[in-house]
Amino acid sequence: MSFDRHLSRRSFLSFSALTAASALAGCASSANTVTSGDTTITYRSPMRLFQSPGASSVPSGAELAVMYGPIEDGGFLIPAVPYEQIDPRYYRQRVVDPTGQPPGTIVVDTPSRFLYLVQGDGMAMRYGVGIGREGFAWQGSGVIQWRQRWPRWKPPNEMVARQPELVKYSIENGGMEPGLKNPLGARALYIFSNGEDTLYRLHGNPDWRSIGKAVSSGCVRLMNQDIIDLYDRVPTKAPIVVWQ
Repeated sequence: MSFDRHLSRRSFLSFSALTAASALAGCASSANTVTSGDTTITYRSPMRLFQSPGASSVPSGAELAVMYGPIEDGGFLIPAVPYEQIDPRYYRQRVVDPTGQPPGTIVVDTPSRFLYLVQGDGMAMRYGVGIGREGFAWQGSGVIQWRQRWPRWKPPNEMVARQPELVKYSIENGGMEPGLKNPLGARALYIFSNGEDTLYRLHGNPDWRSIGKAVSSGCVRLMNQDIIDLYDRVPTKAPIVVWQ
């Protein structure tokens, strides 16, 4: 359902009734405050009703071949993505912004498997993402406190306890070295909330098949080509909102 900012009074009253019902499901509007250093940003999140992805145009085949072709980056050759095997709605594309958030904000629409980077002209860059499976997803607001090219992967101790085979990559053992097989891929953006590391990341991933699915241990994953594009666009200390 798209959100029309110019609702008539009748439509508004009908919408208000829907809002009351939505509140029972945790979908009501709420004020969010994000603090980073000496800067505090307060804004109001619209109801989680924007299931419509907004008007967009799917890139042409020639554009997709460039966008998702092989890339040499940081001494690694990232292989091409077989984009023909991916649902076209998950292709990186510029769309009319459906979020209502300030420019520079990242919005993760978990149910729709989209990540938006809000731009300053009523538009947004939209990326397809993979999300955390049930029981491992995160929601809330925060800031992108830290950014890393070709990061080391250091699974939290809780994950190592569930999967003992990962002990060789534990924090104590220094993690997994950067590379094409590293689960964090080519870039990682680290989400902090109220000054604390949430342990959730936006990151690249070599498995393009996971885009549009709920398979990770909570982090938001993008194709490596897309996380590189997002990384280059995201402003310093960008606010982020993740909706379930």
